[in-house]
Amino acid sequence: QVQLVESGGGLVQAGGSLRLSCAASGIIFSINTMGWYRQAPGKQRELVATITFGGSTNYADSVKGRFTISRDNAKNTVWLQMNSLKPEDTAVYYCNADVRAVFRTPSWEYWGQGTQVTVSL
Repeated sequence: QVQLVESGGGLVQAGGSLRLSCAASGIIFSINTMGWYRQAPGKQRELVATITFGGSTNYADSVKGRFTISRDNAKNTVWLQMNSLKPEDTAVYYCNADVRAVFRTPSWEYWGQGTQVTVSL
């Protein structure tokens, strides 16, 4: 099994910064895409940013220029640096990883437990 453990959420004032971390552990041969999603109260979960094993990134339009996703393949860890935070960024942030446990077997998608980010005025 694979576990994703997130950390770094919290309460911050508008304009401030937070850095989220997510470490994957367990039986891991390789991790393809890793990413961050978020879900605000009463809304559907949405993509924030993704990064491939090779480092290609993709961002939601709402966070472009403010958030930066990065990863360390050797440590099976992904980060989300969030700058210039806005109240509308308030949500539970979830880590996601597409993990292959054994060479030449299908990969599976895993989710973290979520970490709360609250941005106040």
